[in-house]
Amino acid sequence: MKIATYNVNGVNGRLPVLLRWLEEQAPDIVCLQELKAPQEKFPEKAILDAGYNAIWHGQKSWNGVAILARGFEIQEVRRQLPGEEEDTHSRYLEAIINNMLIGCLYLPNGNPAPGPKFDYKLRWFNHFIEHAAELLAHDVPVILAGDYNVMPTDLDVYKPERWLDDALFRPETRAAYKTLVDQGWTDALRTLYPDEKIYTFWDYFRNAFTRNAGLRIDHFLLSPHLKDRLVSAGVDKDVRGWEKSSDHAPTWIEIADE
Repeated sequence: MKIATYNVNGVNGRLPVLLRWLEEQAPDIVCLQELKAPQEKFPEKAILDAGYNAIWHGQKSWNGVAILARGFEIQEVRRQLPGEEEDTHSRYLEAIINNMLIGCLYLPNGNPAPGPKFDYKLRWFNHFIEHAAELLAHDVPVILAGDYNVMPTDLDVYKPERWLDDALFRPETRAAYKTLVDQGWTDALRTLYPDEKIYTFWDYFRNAFTRNAGLRIDHFLLSPHLKDRLVSAGVDKDVRGWEKSSDHAPTWIEIADE
């Protein structure tokens, strides 16, 4: 089974890119972030015509998350992170698909840091860490996929010395990610490629994609049930070079059947 996460940076404006990628790669489950569309403007018909069921949590202009599934029923569990019930941002969606719990997240950016936006990022992150611990306690297969807005180590960022004060790379952010992983989660890409520079995001400015000046901020965390079922993982980097593409590239894993 192939599972992907993709920050589309506007699901309607980049719908041709999304549909082309879905047709070419045919992932079984997809987590989308940054829909930038209100609930009623999600392109449900186009997604259905592409062969995918979908659930989504939209928001006008900003944020928004969705989960797509090809050939599987999607049983929604929640569309708000516990502890963030009053948050007006659409950042979390959780569902059961094919006997796995899928959590799709778009963690706050947090810039400028320090400041209120960074405080919000850390608060949201702490609630996510608490919820992740509860999911592990349920003793079921879980995948937490999405745009974490975290570069965990120097290996995950081009020229890390330039990012020391950025909210995605500040010590507090990296410490929170480490706390999360240390609960017992497997960082899929880094587990398979422990020493390789792998990026999932390239800024639109300063010719970043051509120079491969990227960041790894889109992650898959797997519960212990899935660690030994991880077959492969990668980034569809070429998609980032398509016309009118997102500044992220689709990131994916393959999980063996039970």
